Amino acid sequence: PLPSLKREMRNLSEECNLEPVTVSMAYVYFEKLVLQGKLNKQNRKLCAGACVLLAAKISSDLRKHEVKHLIDVEERFRFNRRDLIGFEFTVLVALELALYLPENQVLPHYRRLTQQS
Repeated sequence: PLPSLKREMRNLSEECNLEPVTVSMAYVYFEKLVLQGKLNKQNRKLCAGACVLLAAKISSDLRKHEVKHLIDVEERFRFNRRDLIGFEFTVLVALELALYLPENQVLPHYRRLTQQS
């Protein structure tokens, strides 16, 4: 279910030392995919992983070796890197390339994340 996927996204992000704002952006991407009806049992973990990867890239939270580390960590989520890299583009298209998010979409998640830690 979605709450456990978000928890996995947060754990993954913490393990890779991503900023809470990056995790918040990944959540927004993920929710947009949910609202579009793009998620199913087969792709939901790939969606979650791709959202974290895209958020990390767009927020400049990662250097090249850290992107590789993030992908390595994501392999533990039971999907392989080729699927993840391919799916990243699928998610990008589903989000209509709109990776820069208005603050009002990111802020609620950010507040929740920073209050939890």
